[in-house]
Amino acid sequence: MGRVSSQTDRTIGVAISIPAPYGEQLRAARASFGDPLATSVPTHVTLLPPTVLSREQDDEVDDHLRKVAEAASAFEIHLRGTATFRPVSPVVFVPLVQGIGECEALEQSVRSGPLARDLQFYYHPHVTVAHHLSDAALDRASAELADFECRFTVGGFHLYEHGADEVWRTQGWYAFGDGPLA
Repeated sequence: MGRVSSQTDRTIGVAISIPAPYGEQLRAARASFGDPLATSVPTHVTLLPPTVLSREQDDEVDDHLRKVAEAASAFEIHLRGTATFRPVSPVVFVPLVQGIGECEALEQSVRSGPLARDLQFYYHPHVTVAHHLSDAALDRASAELADFECRFTVGGFHLYEHGADEVWRTQGWYAFGDGPLA
């Protein structure tokens, strides 16, 4: 039986934020496809999916994330084109063509200790640009972003909290051990 959420619980996620101007470009595109999550979910690569925790675990989680970040080094992400998880899941995303291994290692480190949990699907780093939309909207997202490309350096990750208003907000920045790049 699943745990029942209470006033002392919160839902968190850990992610690599997509920097400006790319994050804003992808968020605007997501909104143009009619995805209602565009206004409540920052553009990101997930490291820990939505996870319900007791607020009593906040210090333990903070310590864990700091240790994970301090052990990591900056790396490059290169995003290019589009792909989909259809027919398994109605999602169109921008795939990573560089930085996959680094994201996989980071995800495994984040999803350990106090944040250990099972996943519904095998971890596949990506940036969602359309989710749970009509086939026509998903096809449009795939076509319109087919030529999208960007590169950036990852210097850390963010802790997010899901608010009562359904918006994900930044709660902390965890810089990698080799510098506080944002």
